[in-house]
Amino acid sequence: MTHKVADNWFNDVDFVSIVSTVKGIMTSDGAISMVLDFERVIDELDIYAFKNWELGELVQGPDVGRYNTSCIFMWPYKLMPDPKAVKRLLAVGCDVKWEKTKVDVPVEVKDYEDLVPGTNYPKGVKREVWLVKITIPNDLMDDIKEGSVDLAGSTIDLDELDDAYSEDLDKQGVGGNAEGTAQDQAQVDQATV
Repeated sequence: MTHKVADNWFNDVDFVSIVSTVKGIMTSDGAISMVLDFERVIDELDIYAFKNWELGELVQGPDVGRYNTSCIFMWPYKLMPDPKAVKRLLAVGCDVKWEKTKVDVPVEVKDYEDLVPGTNYPKGVKREVWLVKITIPNDLMDDIKEGSVDLAGSTIDLDELDDAYSEDLDKQGVGGNAEGTAQDQAQVDQATV
């Protein structure tokens, strides 16, 4: 039996296509790898720091193209993800599309009246949701996977940044000694006065 897959932007996203997408990801190592790479970009850009972004559910994707990869995520209407996070995605070359729509969700079956007549399938109820399609360039996914990213014209090595935090270099002064730290602290104190 072939399941309907959502493939026409937001118009075809429904409960059956969501289940089909999740099954497809779980049975494919390549799809899992792409989803992890996709999520790594979102995580490195600190998108999850914005309100409700961690609550999104993958409903379609990853759709891998020659130059980019896209996924569609869903949020309940009352838990709209903070639009401010989109600025970070746009700044590194991602594309983001939003739409408020309704998705047919099966009701909880308590008795026969909750089933579609003549079938064993539950009736559906329309629920308002936010659908967000994020398209990430494959080059960006590769850069972040390798541990570096080009932001504002300069290359940042993410491994060096992590090492700096683990070695507490961020707490040392410019000279790398306690005297430098004292001077830096004095400058901070003077600036806040």
